[in-house]
Amino acid sequence: MGKNQWVVHHDNKWAVKGEGNSRVTKTFNTQKEAANHAREIAKNQKSEVIIQNRHGRIRSKDSYGNDPCPPKDREH
Repeated sequence: MGKNQWVVHHDNKWAVKGEGNSRVTKTFNTQKEAANHAREIAKNQKSEVIIQNRHGRIRSKDSYGNDPCPPKDREH
């Protein structure tokens, strides 16, 4: 399982950042673009996507790994 991918507000843009990394992977103009990029990485690495709002609070989480106890997620 790879690193979880975080979508964070960064310098008035949205960025994808691997969990534990000090630098962002890539920045985007919209949160939607960043989330789509993070999902592609998470699918390849079988990890999770965690999306934060502008204030740093977790807005959404989604797992793309082999979760033995998958939640009943109705969001996606």
